[in-house]
Amino acid sequence: MRAWGVSLIPSSGEVLRFTTTDTSQATLASVAQVFTVTKFDQKGNVTSFERKKTELYQELGLQARDLRFQHVMSITTRNNRIIMRMEYLKAVITPECLLILDYRNLNLEQWLFRELPSQLAGEGQLVTYPLPFEFRAIEALLQYWINTLQGKLSVLQPLILETLEALVDPRHSSVDRSKLHILLQNGKSLSELETDIKIFKESVLEILDDEELLEELCLTKWSDPQVFEKSSTGIDHAEEMELLLENYHRLAEDLSNAARELRVLIDDSQSIIFINLDSHRNVMMRLNLQLTMGTFSVSLFGLMGVAFGMNLESSLEEDHRVFWLITGIMFLGSGLIWRRLLSFLGRQLEAPLPPMMASLPKKPFLADRRMELKHSLRPEGLGSNRTVLTDR
Repeated sequence: MRAWGVSLIPSSGEVLRFTTTDTSQATLASVAQVFTVTKFDQKGNVTSFERKKTELYQELGLQARDLRFQHVMSITTRNNRIIMRMEYLKAVITPECLLILDYRNLNLEQWLFRELPSQLAGEGQLVTYPLPFEFRAIEALLQYWINTLQGKLSVLQPLILETLEALVDPRHSSVDRSKLHILLQNGKSLSELETDIKIFKESVLEILDDEELLEELCLTKWSDPQVFEKSSTGIDHAEEMELLLENYHRLAEDLSNAARELRVLIDDSQSIIFINLDSHRNVMMRLNLQLTMGTFSVSLFGLMGVAFGMNLESSLEEDHRVFWLITGIMFLGSGLIWRRLLSFLGRQLEAPLPPMMASLPKKPFLADRRMELKHSLRPEGLGSNRTVLTDR
C-alpha cells in the first residue's frame, strides 16, 4: 500500500502536510489469507508448504482476484498459468508443476497422494503422457472430476430404482410415506448432480468456442517455442487440447443423458403413483356414493314406518299380519330403489364409446391402391408389376 499525503493551505498561506505511515500496509499483510500448497512436479514428487496469498500470487505472477476461488467450475489463463476451479478443488498449473491449494476433502486427499503422482509421472491411464506437462495435469484434474460425478450417479441410480420399484409395485395398495421421503431426498441429490454436470459441460464448451483460450492453454508452446511445436502425430497442440476437452465434454454429455433418463423415470413413476392414488380415491368415493344411495332408499320407505308409529289409531294395528306386510314392503321397496340408483350410477360412470367417423369415399380407394402397389412391388412380382403400373 502506498503512503499518501494531504496538503492544507490555511488563510495565512502556510502549507501543512500530513503523511500516513506504513502501519496499514503491515496490518493488511498480517491478516492476508494463508494457503496450504501441495506441489507436484513432472516426475510426481510431492512437496507441501504454506504461503500467504500476497506472496503466492506475486511468485506466480498472478493477480489477487485470480486466487479468489469460488465453488464454481471454471478454467482460465493468465501470465502463462492455468487456473482451474472445481468447487473444493483449486489448482494452478505452470509448465513445470501443478499446485493444489487448500484441499479440505478426505477423498481428495486420498486421490492426491495415491493416484495423482503416478498419473503425472506417466504410470497411470492418461493418454496425454507424450504431450507437455500441462496436458497431463489438465487431463488428471478433468478425469478426477468426471469420476467424481460418475461415482455420485452410480450411488444414486440403484437407490432411486429400488425406491421406484417398491412404490410402483401393484401388489401394494397403499403408498409407503417413508419411501416417498427417500425418493424426495434422492430426487434432490439428482437435481444437484444435474446442476454440477451442466456447469462442467458449459465450462468446457466455453473453452472449446474460444480459439484464443485454447492456444493459451498450451503453456509449453509459449514458454519454449522451439520444443513441441507439433505432437508426435503431427497435430498442433491447440488441436490436441481441443480433442482432449471434446472427449471430456462427451463424457459429461453421457452422464447428463443418464441423469436425464433417471429424471424421466422418476417423473413417469410419479405419474403412475398419482394415477394409482386417484384410482383408490375414486373407489372410495364410489363406495361412499353407493352407501349414500342405500341410506336414501331406506329413509324413503322408512316414512311408512314413521306413519304407522305415530300415536294415531286405525284398524290396521289390530291385525298382526299388517306389521310384517309393511316391513316387507319397506325392505323390498328400499332394495328396488337402491338397485335402480346403482344401475343409473353405472350408466353414468360407464366410459362412452368413441364416436363413429363417417367414411369418406376416397379413403378405401386409396387404401386398396396402396395394397395393390405393395403387392406389385414384391420380389416375386417384379415381372408383372410393370403391367400393373402401366394399367394404373
